Amino acid sequence: MALVASARPRQGRSVLATTLLLLGAAYCLLPVLWVLIASSKSAGELFSTFTLAPSTHLWDNLVGLDDYRDGLYWRWMANTALYAGVGAAVSTFVSAMAGYALAKFEFRGKSFVFNLILAGVLVPGVLLAIPQYLLLAKAGMTNTYWAVLLPSFISPYGIYLARIFAAASVPSEILEASRIDGAGDWRTFTRVVLPMMRTGLVTVFLFQFVAVWNNFMLPYIMLGDDKLYPITVGLNGLLNQGANQPAMYTAVVTGALVSIVPLIALFLALQRYWQVDLAAGGVKA
Repeated sequence: MALVASARPRQGRSVLATTLLLLGAAYCLLPVLWVLIASSKSAGELFSTFTLAPSTHLWDNLVGLDDYRDGLYWRWMANTALYAGVGAAVSTFVSAMAGYALAKFEFRGKSFVFNLILAGVLVPGVLLAIPQYLLLAKAGMTNTYWAVLLPSFISPYGIYLARIFAAASVPSEILEASRIDGAGDWRTFTRVVLPMMRTGLVTVFLFQFVAVWNNFMLPYIMLGDDKLYPITVGLNGLLNQGANQPAMYTAVVTGALVSIVPLIALFLALQRYWQVDLAAGGVKA
């Protein structure tokens, strides 16, 4: 009887937890569902039909988006891929080096540097946009690709995560063995440390990629040429045109739908690294 009584509260907690997870998933996925349905509607149907009632104009909206200013939208997509891909890759490599150094090396001022990085994690990126603009303006680099790329190369949160991953996944004995074999610090880092931190660095890369992909304020301040715009700033311009041209609203919704496809594809492509790591952890346990 006692076993049955103890099993019931556990089942109740399990049902409650499952319900909360389903509600959270619905909260996150409902906007995606709305974008998918809204992108299938014409400009006249967008505000005159039931919100969750799909239509048949998705292909027409895609063609209209492609025709806008001779395919300017795809230029925005390419710019966004450049900003997010290069920025996330460089940021991940810098985070790996900094996190490894903070985790495995002793040097004067180490605690101060780490506390400074933690302080950087707490500072919203929006607050840094204006100072970064003033610095890059003095260097004559505003309204260029570098104006968006350079600020994305350093991620305090990425360095913080890389330090945790390095401390947890890189045994000091392996580093000592590598040095005994005659490997220098750089070779040890590239041949030994990076492979061992791979799963953690994939997480850092994904976080930084999504952050740069969705960034709006920094490129909005830095860029004046619409041919340099990322997706976020470009769609904002189309949205502003919607007040005078209601047809632009369908372009904005369709463009938003297309813009999330690369993020979904990236997540699915990198998911296998987490699955492999979890499986390996289970075997070791």
